[in-house]
This record gives sequence, C-alpha cells and structure tokens, in this order.
Amino acid sequence: MKKMFRATNVVLMLLCLMYFITYLDRVNVSTAAAGFSKDFGLNKTEIGFVFSAFAYPYLVFQIIGGWVSDRFGAKRTLIACGLIWAGATVLTGMAGGLISMLVARVLLGLGEGATFPAATAAMSRWVAKEKRGFAQGITHAAARIGNAVAPGAVVFIMATYGWRESFFACAALSFLWVGLWWMTFTEKPIDHPRITAEETAFLPVPNENKPKVPWGPLFKRMWPVTIVYFCYGWTLWLFLSWIPQYFLHSYDLDLKKSAIFASSVFFAGVIGDTLGGIVTDRVLVKTGSLHKARSIMVAICMGLTLLALIPMMFTHQLYVSLACLSAGFFFAEMSIGPMWAIPMDIAPEFSGTASGMMNTGSALAAIISPVIGGLLIDKTGNWELPFVGSMILMAVGVVLSFRMQPESKFGLGTSTDGRPPIVPATPLRQM
Repeated sequence: MKKMFRATNVVLMLLCLMYFITYLDRVNVSTAAAGFSKDFGLNKTEIGFVFSAFAYPYLVFQIIGGWVSDRFGAKRTLIACGLIWAGATVLTGMAGGLISMLVARVLLGLGEGATFPAATAAMSRWVAKEKRGFAQGITHAAARIGNAVAPGAVVFIMATYGWRESFFACAALSFLWVGLWWMTFTEKPIDHPRITAEETAFLPVPNENKPKVPWGPLFKRMWPVTIVYFCYGWTLWLFLSWIPQYFLHSYDLDLKKSAIFASSVFFAGVIGDTLGGIVTDRVLVKTGSLHKARSIMVAICMGLTLLALIPMMFTHQLYVSLACLSAGFFFAEMSIGPMWAIPMDIAPEFSGTASGMMNTGSALAAIISPVIGGLLIDKTGNWELPFVGSMILMAVGVVLSFRMQPESKFGLGTSTDGRPPIVPATPLRQM
C-alpha cells in the first residue's frame, strides 16, 4: 500500500485524473448535443462546428503550450490551463445559442491546448525512461474512461436535471483537480517532501541548463511523427464526436441505449491504451529496439484498425457495427503508448515542445474530421461513410510510421551546417 502512494505514483495518478477530466469536459458535448441541438435548432453540420470549435485554439496552443511548459514548468502551466478549461465548461452550460456555444468551446480548447504537452514534460522528469510507454498508455486510458463515462453520466444528469447541469458538474470536478495539483506537484522530483531515494535512483537526471529550442531542426525532425498522429487523430475525433450520435440515429436507439453502446466502444479504448503502453515497454526491454517498440508497433496497430472497420462497409447490423467500432478503437488506442513516448525518446530536453508539435496533428484532425463527418451525414444520410476516411488515413499512417525513427535521438550539439544533429539513441541499459 505504501508503494502505491509513493510520490511518483501519486503524480502519475493526478495526471491520470487530469486526462480523465479533460476528455470528460471535451466529449460531454457529444452526448449533450441531443439536448442543446433541439433548444438551439441546429442541423448536423452546425453540431459538427460545435464539436470542432474546441480544436482551433487547441491546435494553436499545442506548440506554444509545449514551449511554455518547457520554459516555465508543468505546475504553473497546468494550474493556469485548469482554471481556463474549468471556466469554459461553466460557460458552455450557460450558452444561449450557437454563437455563445462556439465561444465557450473555443475557450475550452484554449485551456486544454497545453495540457498534454505539459503533462509529457512532467513525465519526462517523473517517470523512468523504461516506463514511458506505460505512463503514456495509462494516462490516455484514463482519458478513454472519461470518454466512456461521459455518455452515461451526461444522460443521467440530463434526464434528472438538464443538459446545462451536466457541464456545471464537470466544471466542479475540474476546479477540484486544480487545487489537488497545486498542493501536490513539484517541478523537480527531488523537491517533493515524500520522494524516496529509491524512486530518484531510477528517474532521469534533469539538465539544469535550459537550452533554447532549435525550432526549425526540431520541427523537421518531428514532422513524420506529426503526420502519423494526424492519421490517428482523424479516427479519434470522428469517434469522439459522432459515436454517441451514430447509435442514436443510425439505429434509432433511445438516448439511454445509445449511451450504453457508445460507452462500450470507448471502454475498448481504455483496454487498448493500457495494453499498448505495457506492450511497447516490454518490447523495448526485451529487444532494446525503439524501432520495434514504437514504429513497428504503431504500424501494426494502425493496420489492424483499418481491417477492423471494413465489415461496416458491407452490412448495417447493430452488433456488427458495435464489434467493428470497438475493435477499431481498441487497436487505434494501442498506438497511443508508443506514439506519446516518441517525443521523449527523440528529444527529452524539449519533450513538451516536441509532444506539442506531434499533437498538432491530432488537433488539426479535430478541426476537420467532425465537420467532414457531419457534412457527409447531412448530404448522404449514410452514417458509415465517414469511416472510409479513417481507413484511408490509417493506411497512410502505416506507411509513414517507418519514417518516425525514434531510435535516432535529436542531439544538442552543432553540426557542420550549424544545425543540431541527429544522434543514435542511448541503449536502454545506459539510460
């Protein structure tokens, strides 16, 4: 029991709680749309814009937020972010129409834009290198629990009180987390009053000198990772935005039954995230190869996601769709652990900035995917058609995953042309 509540585990649990809350706050709108769309008289395309409005500032603040967390620390960054996203959730519940709903969602994206890069910066100091995949997998699994809990929780609150109250409840939870983070986290593990010598022995040694970010070379190094993450993000945001509505309208289920089916799909992602983090770390320990643990694993998971969705294109049957979507989301989420470990593998000194660059891919997909999905549904009435785009982009991701090269570490030295070189990654046993 004492080991469970060690400082390193408490920090990881707080990050898991943050991931849970941020995804609860960003996907609750998908289920609540059944309420506010009637009140505001919105069509599917307009609902798609509400879903995607969050992603515009989310995209912009990925890299900025990553740099801020590298420069000023994860504690201050996440406190500021938490206050903004919690306030935005309150404003969502107070919205009086399409415009005010869009403004609140934009503010939510502003608050959550730096959260994952800042969390990655914290993990780079608080998590042992051989456990990075697990840490990223378990935190994202907590996010998927937020996805899974949101439909049922929002439906319960909507049925009891109303759709506005579902946002107020989420906001209260967000404010609570900010207080816990402020009281618990320290930027350096060594400064934590409950840290043990046994824990610090396995943690990375921090670089006290904060080097300037070599923006151009680092972006060039990260662009293949960013594109692969865009391919993943397209499927993620299509699922998060439209799965609750898919079961509600494509199969004419009532609100409660559609919430159960949507939650089943999202719970498959919880298992995928957790398992993906465990598998990538075990492959790394067993083989010592970042190429196998990260790139090859991502390629396999994306390929299986594509295959899982194919039967939906040939039959319209409720339980076939449930199985395909659950399997597809499971395999897509298995790629999360290795993907989010890659920025720490490639550029540990700039892990916040590098992960922010990577996550711009998903943020861009979050802007486009929900709107395109809504347009296709409005124009054709076919709820399966948007998933064709997911299959195409997963195939692209399989090909480009071999260009990520996590085994080649971004160096801090200077090459003959004045750019930081790429140097081979340090073997695991020497990390």
